[in-house]
Amino acid sequence: MFILKRQDVDISSIQHPKTGQQVPILNYQGQTFRLISVFSAKQEEEAKAFWRDLTDNRGKACVLLEEPDRYSVWGKIRIDQLNEEGGGGTSVAVAPFFIQACLLLLQAIYFDVEDLLGPRQAGSFQKDISDVFRQWKFPQTDSADAINQLLTQDPLESTQMPSWQEHHLNTLMQELHRLGKGYFGNASFTERAIDALQDMPDSERKQFISWLNQSRLGQLWATG
Repeated sequence: MFILKRQDVDISSIQHPKTGQQVPILNYQGQTFRLISVFSAKQEEEAKAFWRDLTDNRGKACVLLEEPDRYSVWGKIRIDQLNEEGGGGTSVAVAPFFIQACLLLLQAIYFDVEDLLGPRQAGSFQKDISDVFRQWKFPQTDSADAINQLLTQDPLESTQMPSWQEHHLNTLMQELHRLGKGYFGNASFTERAIDALQDMPDSERKQFISWLNQSRLGQLWATG
């Protein structure tokens, strides 16, 4: 449908009537759209290709939001659709071990920042990832204590994962790569972070890596 700028739209969030989660909503000229996927600023062509595929080949009503540091694709939705199972089809549930894997990668980078760059930079990283969680309305990240637990508590020992969906994981992996390159100056951190997945059961690790490689994220994380 449209390529929009940040100043063209209003982004807010509403509470999902069934799950209680905060759902990011983009408002444009009386129409509402729900977040589908996020791309980095360097992935302009991929973002536009994904957007065109949804609109031209799949008949979806979508907008592409262009911001200085990212692109995001949003699908049109009526607010009453959130009462339907799956929230209108733009959210995809994921297995808990997918969330565990993403948290292992998050912690690996956080600990690398702390070990290699020092406590001050680790504190800066924690603030940066908190900003990501807040901007993209991640459930169960609304306090400093909750975020500290995500950064320090072993996800393989935790009995309950945050209720994130696939678009949350896509966003987290995208933003983690962006932050990692910002702190370390290159992408060498990805190999060290992926090593943290060795603690997972083999079958679960392979499923997560397969999911990663089937998306554009595989190119960023060099998991092939």
